[in-house]
Amino acid sequence: MGTVIRAQTEADFDAVAGVHVRSTRASYAGLLPAAHLASLDPAVFAGRRRALHGQPGRHTLLTDRDDRITGFASFGPDREDPALGELYAIYVDPPAWGTDTGWRLFTAARRVLRDEGYPAMRLWVLAANDRARRFYQRAGMTTDGVPATHRAAVGVALPKLRYRCPL
Repeated sequence: MGTVIRAQTEADFDAVAGVHVRSTRASYAGLLPAAHLASLDPAVFAGRRRALHGQPGRHTLLTDRDDRITGFASFGPDREDPALGELYAIYVDPPAWGTDTGWRLFTAARRVLRDEGYPAMRLWVLAANDRARRFYQRAGMTTDGVPATHRAAVGVALPKLRYRCPL
């Protein structure tokens, strides 16, 4: 059957949350405290998905390979400037790293935002997340120099950068 990109449904919340937690643990190993990563609970992530599902303008696309979710991208209006689009999250299950899953999700999110009339897309990435930063740079995104702090847990504050690209 291959990989299909489709919209998230209510039936997907738990599986998408599992991908989110596994990918977060792998992506941020060495960047965030191990105890914090170990404490991540897929049920909490699924609850957040339920709370956000159906909000106007917000989308989550996922990759489904042979009835197994391998990644997702969540996006919609920018939280600071709703005239722009924002990629809120893009995560790929670690066994699917190195495939075109992330690229396909990124491209699909970008296309939806462009089709909805947004002139540009922004996102935030941890400054120390070199793998993600290389991915976004290959996709034509550049940092616009706006820094901020990501508060991952009590006492854990890491610098993050904002990236942008025209749509």
